[in-house]
Amino acid sequence: MLDLLPEETLRQLVNLLVRLVEAAGAAVIFVGAAIAFVRFVLVAARRHDDGFITVRLFLGRFLALGLEFQLASDVLRTAIAPSFTQIGQLAAIAAIRTALNFFLNREIEREGRTVNDARERGSQVAPDGHGGPDDPGGRVLPGAGNG
Repeated sequence: MLDLLPEETLRQLVNLLVRLVEAAGAAVIFVGAAIAFVRFVLVAARRHDDGFITVRLFLGRFLALGLEFQLASDVLRTAIAPSFTQIGQLAAIAAIRTALNFFLNREIEREGRTVNDARERGSQVAPDGHGGPDDPGGRVLPGAGNG
């Protein structure tokens, strides 16, 4: 059988790829954290409490993506003749990162629904500044469920 690449060369290539994917994950997390920090400072300066939720959502998305890159590097690391120890370590790392990602995504979805609900409530504000169907002033927007 013809060897395209000797195993040692393949291992070195995969190790280089692992480092590149890990660096990409770290870069994604760093960029997200840096941008989120700037957004946090702007929200804090304006003293706009609702803005903190959007900053958390923004950062959470970058963290989730960064975790995906890190998990990909772990899988790639065990692509060349893994030992049982390496497989066990991958399973443990994958379980932890997958659990982190699952709960992070669940939090992002929940916070996203909160933001969307707040936006929908805000969109029911009448031109005179009063709310929609639940407005104590009794003013109701057309088509807002005053049926």
